[in-house]
Amino acid sequence: MQNDTRTLQDLSIFPSEDGGSIFELINRCETQNGSAALRRLIHSPPQTLNDLLELQEVIQFLVKTEWHWPEIISNGTVVMIEKYFEEADQGIYDPRGFALNGMIQKLFNRNQFFYTQFSITHLADALRGVLQLLATAENFKLPALLKKKLEQLQQLVQHQLTGDIIATDSKTSYAVLAKLNHRARREMKPNFYKLLQHLAQLDAWFCMAKVTKEYHWVFPELLPALPTVLEFKSFRHPLLPAAVPYNIDLKQGENFLILTGANMSGKTTFLRALGINTLLAHLGMGVPASSARLSFMQGIITNMHVEDNLIKGESYFLAEVKRMKNTAEKIVEPEPCLIMMDELFKGTNVHDAYECTKAIVEGLLLHQHHIMILSTHLHEVAHVFEGHTDLQFAFFTTNLTEDGQYHFAYQLEKGISKDRIGYRILSNEGVLDLLKKKMYDRNLLQDDEPANT
Repeated sequence: MQNDTRTLQDLSIFPSEDGGSIFELINRCETQNGSAALRRLIHSPPQTLNDLLELQEVIQFLVKTEWHWPEIISNGTVVMIEKYFEEADQGIYDPRGFALNGMIQKLFNRNQFFYTQFSITHLADALRGVLQLLATAENFKLPALLKKKLEQLQQLVQHQLTGDIIATDSKTSYAVLAKLNHRARREMKPNFYKLLQHLAQLDAWFCMAKVTKEYHWVFPELLPALPTVLEFKSFRHPLLPAAVPYNIDLKQGENFLILTGANMSGKTTFLRALGINTLLAHLGMGVPASSARLSFMQGIITNMHVEDNLIKGESYFLAEVKRMKNTAEKIVEPEPCLIMMDELFKGTNVHDAYECTKAIVEGLLLHQHHIMILSTHLHEVAHVFEGHTDLQFAFFTTNLTEDGQYHFAYQLEKGISKDRIGYRILSNEGVLDLLKKKMYDRNLLQDDEPANT
């Protein structure tokens, strides 16, 4: 799966000025390196269904066994190890066998002594943590991907210095520490860099398992790309504390949903929730739904929040067209994508928006191996395609009262919306009264002005 920056922004995956993101919700990694590995995974999820299934098997295993990250491997330890190997060796040790007396070293180079001692301690903690992981693994039948990862760690810690480093403590002489420092920098630097890379991936995996278990998310059934299937039951937006759950069932031959309803009725939140659930499924972790079945998608493509470009002199409408062109380039590929479009062509007049949206739907109907959802307040567009069997129609209800009030129930029903409440919202918010009042006040001021003499 490939997801571009625009899609990740539309789905609020990473932090922004608006606040609240999926990454902040699921990032429970113990180390900064683990967080970076999780971020990379989101940008580039597994590229094949087999790779995804292997990763999902690992996360399922970690949830089931309640296997936890070894506390001895802290973020401070990882940061210290990276700093240790990046810095120049300041230790006083002659590789020909001469080392300064420990007492003299402590007296004249006290800071260097304690820095070396502190650094070796962190090397030892990392090695002990890896050995803890390996020891715990012996109690289980491991998934193939996790077994491979631990075998790689096993090879990296099988070094003749490992035992000597782990054996150090506060009583270890400086002569011994200086020798270990000299040899570790020269013999184990590549091993530790690779070790930290593997630990970062493991940290991200443990994190996804922790989040899945904590939120009681379910693992989706992952299916081959074709025939295309997207089925979620009671899925919801994970960032909303009281999110309304929804169902969706799209498949090849019935792969296009047109979503209508008043502004603010829930269309955009629905799209974002579906995109987030689909992305989480393609990370191998659980999703906020009661059940899920979906095909392996090549990517998620959104047309939701388009911005004009003043530097390039591009209008909002041109930006919308270019984003739609990007969608068209993706849609001609054979692998299925999830394509979500929210209120297309807002940058032009209503007639143009209707004609452009109608033309886009006609073109999209030719590509039945993709899953496509269009939300629009142009009910006329939906009515044009009512007779198509490959289209589904749903709308968000708005409850209206006799006194002119409205209430969004955020309930999804089959069919096409008939709600038109824009003028009512404008009136209820007092905008019209405010405009009239300003005009009235200005007229009063003119009437009070003295006549010219």
